[in-house]
Amino acid sequence: MQVDLPDVLAEVTAQFERYEKALVANDVAVLDELFHDDARTLRYGIGENLYGYGAITAFRAARSPVGLMRRTAKTVITTYGRDTAVASTLFYRDTAPGKVGRQMQTWVRFGQRWKIVAAHVSIIDEARDQKT
Repeated sequence: MQVDLPDVLAEVTAQFERYEKALVANDVAVLDELFHDDARTLRYGIGENLYGYGAITAFRAARSPVGLMRRTAKTVITTYGRDTAVASTLFYRDTAPGKVGRQMQTWVRFGQRWKIVAAHVSIIDEARDQKT
């Protein structure tokens, strides 16, 4: 298996950046589009465990658009072959000083489209020696 094929890495990076832009803009249509429409798709959030595309889209539709701005750091995207990737990033919000968010997404290519099939988001106290 080839890891980090340049063209595949560029495709996934573009989709990850599209996700980030949609997230902070609360562009629910794009966020919904980027998750795989399947009952097995899951998203473990900060305060919720969402099983299935329907639960994920319902969460997005009901979520407040306030306070979504964030900056990311130490983003690592790794592709495995031509159809699978993992994207990991840290994120920081000015509204949560001393905290660091962690986000991981598993991306899979379905036809010509990349979709998130699993996601995990958590927030922890920021270690003093790891501030960005």
